[in-house]
This record gives sequence, structure tokens and C-alpha cells, in this order.
Amino acid sequence: MKKYKNIVILTGAGISAESGLATFRASNGLWNNHKVDDVATIEGFARNPKYVHDFYNELKVELKKAKPNAAHLAITKLQNEYPAEINIITQNVDTLHEKAKNKNVYHIHGQINQAVCLNCGHVVETFGNVGVHTICPKCNEIGRMKPNIVFFGENLLCMDKVEYLLRKCDLFLSIGTSGVVFPAASFVQTAKYYGADTYEFNLENTSNNFFFDKHIVGPAGTTLPAFVSEMLKD
Repeated sequence: MKKYKNIVILTGAGISAESGLATFRASNGLWNNHKVDDVATIEGFARNPKYVHDFYNELKVELKKAKPNAAHLAITKLQNEYPAEINIITQNVDTLHEKAKNKNVYHIHGQINQAVCLNCGHVVETFGNVGVHTICPKCNEIGRMKPNIVFFGENLLCMDKVEYLLRKCDLFLSIGTSGVVFPAASFVQTAKYYGADTYEFNLENTSNNFFFDKHIVGPAGTTLPAFVSEMLKD
């Protein structure tokens, strides 16, 4: 195996599923048994902010209990022992990467344990309840806090940094992501265009398979630790 200097790891819902977290957005347009339009759009939040806050407060309880699995811990091992810069771009709003002590994690869809003030932009980290009566600790506005989750129609977070990382990486690993949600689905294309080797870890090949040099099929909790062991062996 080649020696790499800049590794980018993209993770999706598949890596969290092995920790018992469902792939929340289903094909029937529901997210954890709620209509996506009601809980994951700016219009839904403007229409009924209490309903949206209640949804994410309940989701926090479930996500806070979840524990990192062998795939997350394999990333920890790689970051600690492989002599390269290793960055993680995740589509997941859970904090399993942080629980596994992963470093350099960029949550492009936001984080369940954060709320952002729509008045001043201040971000608060909390697993506690946030609601329509919550006061922003920076500007003191009441009822202007929004779950720091990227709703449909909003811009993804950290995208300037993501573009920079994709352009300079020499190894791109995609783990547990379907390859159908854009722009994340195009990340492999960018990395490959700039010369990176590209690997896909998934339960099955995705529609993005043309851009991957190699597909490693199976649960990431099994396949990724084996891959990391091979990298460290060399």
C-alpha cells in the first residue's frame, strides 16, 4: 500500500447505524417518523418552532446514549498511529466521532448538540433542551435559537475548508454513505480529479462506483479495522 500524507474520510449514516442509530430519513419522506417538511425545513421551523425544538430535543436523548463502534475506533487508531494529516467530513449530526476521540471533524450538516442564534449567529453547545423561550447568552434575544442542523435549502457548513481538503488529499475514504445526496456525493469526484486514490466502504456498491478505485463491501465495523491494520502494517 502506498504511503499517504493527506487523508480525507467522508462518513455517512451507515457508520452510525452500527451504533444502533437509524438512517433517519426514509424513502417515504419521513425522518424518525416525522414529516421532513415539518422538522427539517426553514419553513417548518417558522411555522411551528416549538414542534421542531421538541423533535430535536427528543432526538438528542437517543443520540446521546449511542456509543462509537469499531469503525469509529479504527479511525481513532489511524489518526493516532499513521503519519499523515487525517481529516473527517461527516454528514452525521451525532457526536460519535467526538466520543471516539476522532480529531479534525467537520460536521457539514450540523450537530445535534448545538443551537445557533438567528439574531447574532452565536453557537451554543448543549445536550439540554432548547426551545422557544431559550435566551441567547450572547445577544440576550429570546426565542431566536434554532437547532444547529442544516435544514433543506440551507447551505452546508465548513464548505470552504472541505473544498480545500478535497483538493489536497491523496487518499479519500467514503464510509457508510449512499452517494446520492449532493453535494457530498460529488466529493469523491473532486478528490479523484486532483489525484487522490479513492476507496468506498459500504454494504453494497453505490451509484458513485465509477469514481472509486476500490469497493470494500461489508459492515464498516469489520472492514475498516482490517483496512487500518493493513495500512499500519506497511
